[in-house]
Amino acid sequence: MKAYRTIDKQAEAVLIERKSRFIGRCFPVESEAEATFQLNAIKKQFHDATHNCHAFIVGENGMISRCSDDGEPSGTAGVPILEVLKAKQLTNVLCVVTRYFGGILLGAGGLVRAYSKSASLAIEASGIVEISPGLLMITTTDYSRYGQLEGPIRKLSTIESIDFTDVVTITSSLPAENADDFIKQIIEASDGRVMPKIGSEITLRRLI
Repeated sequence: MKAYRTIDKQAEAVLIERKSRFIGRCFPVESEAEATFQLNAIKKQFHDATHNCHAFIVGENGMISRCSDDGEPSGTAGVPILEVLKAKQLTNVLCVVTRYFGGILLGAGGLVRAYSKSASLAIEASGIVEISPGLLMITTTDYSRYGQLEGPIRKLSTIESIDFTDVVTITSSLPAENADDFIKQIIEASDGRVMPKIGSEITLRRLI
């Protein structure tokens, strides 16, 4: 698994542009089939809208992407939405912008700006997270060294739990790429008397 960016949660944002109402909605999706299913649900729910334009990107490195103008002039809706997703370096995301026409034509440039801004506002409402591979690290020490190790462990990783029995067992999480450095620094901090162990693989989520 490689690190990637996606949205944190489903959300929506509304933009009024010269009496037209644009409702941008973002959805986390894991596949093209899921994106298509969600898109069809939106089209069914908002069948009275003038347009339901969309773009989605899914897969590792964003290998699959699709977009549609849904009746708007070619290149004025789907592509601008898609370009916003690409600019944010997102994958596994569907963005649908529903438009209710307000009676005033916006022109090609106005449509591009409106759909781009609607997508940006929806992404902002959804939040962006970085998903990356991580590891749990298990550090076991006696009570006499716990005080000198807790600080370095907190600095180098995120402590998940501390168990106090006949020894102290600290479980912490960190990016997989940092495991070797963590082990090296804890060994040095304990004068070679404590050797952290690598636990299970996990998935890390970090808000950006």
